[in-house]
Amino acid sequence: MLKILHLSDIHMGSSFSHGRINPETGVNTRLEDFVKTLSIAIDRAINEPVDLVLFGGDAFPDATPPPFVQEAFASQFRRLVDVGIPVVLLVGNHDQHSQGLGGASLCIYRTLGVPGVLVGDTLTTHRVQTRNGIVQIVTLPWLTRSALMTRQETEDLSMVEVNQLLTERLRVVLEGEIRRLDDEIPTVLLAHLMADSAALGAERFLAVGKGFTLPVSLLARPCFDYVALGHVHKHQNLNKSNNPPVVYPGSIERVDFSEEKEDKGYVMIELERGNTDWEFCPLPARPFRTIEVDVSKAEDPQAAILKAIAKHDINDAVVRLIYKLRSEQLDSVENSALHEVLTSTHTYTIQPELLSQLARPRVPELTATSSIDPMEALQTYLNTREDLKDIAASMLEAAHKLLDDEETVPLETTLKN
Repeated sequence: MLKILHLSDIHMGSSFSHGRINPETGVNTRLEDFVKTLSIAIDRAINEPVDLVLFGGDAFPDATPPPFVQEAFASQFRRLVDVGIPVVLLVGNHDQHSQGLGGASLCIYRTLGVPGVLVGDTLTTHRVQTRNGIVQIVTLPWLTRSALMTRQETEDLSMVEVNQLLTERLRVVLEGEIRRLDDEIPTVLLAHLMADSAALGAERFLAVGKGFTLPVSLLARPCFDYVALGHVHKHQNLNKSNNPPVVYPGSIERVDFSEEKEDKGYVMIELERGNTDWEFCPLPARPFRTIEVDVSKAEDPQAAILKAIAKHDINDAVVRLIYKLRSEQLDSVENSALHEVLTSTHTYTIQPELLSQLARPRVPELTATSSIDPMEALQTYLNTREDLKDIAASMLEAAHKLLDDEETVPLETTLKN
């Protein structure tokens, strides 16, 4: 029985805007958060100890992280090397240069010949010797269309047709790799990809490079005892039959508010040929809290906002306060009081939003007493005003936009601590 730790999407160096500089270390506190949560997972790997650590890709926000961020990442994985635990580092979309061209940030580990560290930047099979036996790891890094097809081949195809053709190309290559597997040895597919049934998180906004979506049926093969995925930040198992498990461990820390309600962690696996048990292990990621309140009808907007804040646990959390109000209520809110009550947070932003003061309430009145609609009324008015002739077209365009706007309009200024 092999014991394996599977983690992914570390994104070391992300989310600096939600942190502050620690005066004692001179380091952004969000980098310290990422190092802390990663170190907890590495501690578990060493203390068990595990036989192997699999990393599913996206070490950094991009392929050129600052040296101090690279050092923070390397120092944690170096701890595994020091105790003889092998590591497979898969290349994700954020790890690649120029959308997959020119190598990847993780390739330095292979170039330096770091013992016990394998870099998965091609679709191939690695036979990894662990203290409890051999395991086969099929690595499938993030693939772009250019990796499997030429531009001429996709020129006249729809997006659906391109995706189908790419999937078939990959299926052929993957089948070739599967035929070379030893049926007697435990096997893991380690892949960084978007599966068709995955529930998305922040990666929809963080996508780097043009990837494509793959069907789970391509991955859930009996030749694999476990499918270790990366890319999607929300933890999930895509194969409910669990034969084999097809698992995204998710990211180890929240990168923004889109991940506010997601658990973060890693997966522990007990693996043997034909039998796999796995468990999701939560990490104490920094909490994110959104406090949103509409005080437009409140007699005392300030009190209503403070009451809304009091309902949430904001201690050491990254908080965004969003309150909606009317323009005439602006003077009734004291920002100094809000700043004071939010001092227990890790960091916070205050985002006032003005309810639209446009003529929306008057529009029904106008249409109820007249057969002319608001735009026609404006056109009629402008036709009588020679002095507005030069700007009439601009006014009509602006009126169209105003009538199409949503009910709330964010203020230009976002207040930050």
